[in-house]
Amino acid sequence: MAEPGKIRSALAHCAIDGVVAKSGLDASISEQAFVGKVVLRGNPSDSEFLATVRGALELDLPLAPNTSSETPPVSALWLGPDEWMLICAPGSEAAVVDSLNAALAEGHSTVVDVSDAYTVLRLSGPASRTILAKGCALDLHPRAFAFGDVARTMIAKADVILHQTADETDDGGPVFDVYVARSFADYLWRWFDKIIN
Repeated sequence: MAEPGKIRSALAHCAIDGVVAKSGLDASISEQAFVGKVVLRGNPSDSEFLATVRGALELDLPLAPNTSSETPPVSALWLGPDEWMLICAPGSEAAVVDSLNAALAEGHSTVVDVSDAYTVLRLSGPASRTILAKGCALDLHPRAFAFGDVARTMIAKADVILHQTADETDDGGPVFDVYVARSFADYLWRWFDKIIN
């Protein structure tokens, strides 16, 4: 049981905090605990909305389907025609929400902190695509899914958001961040662990 007022990661009960599972398949998986996640909805055809977000975050929202953009320390993942997930450093999500709410107060938009709703599993290494292909129907060949690409999909029957954060030429690449609902985190972790170990 967690101490009162102390936040626990979605996989704390698995005793994996800070532990990376490695395999003979040349891949590793780890939980990226406490990453800030904020869902933003607004009209991408509204230049004032886009400019306001740019001013508040110093970040251009990706407008092409299944893409992402980044201006550290914030990344934006395209989730739909009028929906993005903003990824930020642990503990900074409240500041992102406050900044956007203040900037967008006069417009039509929605900003919601969903940090506790999802956890992030990071899969990395040369065998990452092969491992994902065992449970995901997407074409994950580098020519079809590359650095910066984002997709809502299923892995082993779990709904996820898949984001490629590094490619084959980067150290430890390719790297995929898998955003999964907290209630499915244990299931998906065990599925990955079984495949790669």
